Amino acid sequence: MPDTNELIMRFHPVAGEDLTVSTTDFDTPAQALHAITQALDEHRSLSLTQARYNREPDLNAVVINLDNVVSVRVTSTDSATTGQYL
Repeated sequence: MPDTNELIMRFHPVAGEDLTVSTTDFDTPAQALHAITQALDEHRSLSLTQARYNREPDLNAVVINLDNVVSVRVTSTDSATTGQYL
């Protein structure tokens, strides 16, 4: 059985600090982006069932309100720096 890939999702809100969530809910970054896009189009929150908030060791369920999110970055490698957002 193949290992589940952990994806790192960085949310940049209009005001406040970035939110980093690691999740195994999706197999590829494309699947994660599709779920984020669908949630935005439907004006609903993004629900994750297997997630770690800000590099915590425990898995949790996380609900992210996307109303005030300016940008989202999905990657398979983690970094402590956010880099530049478009």
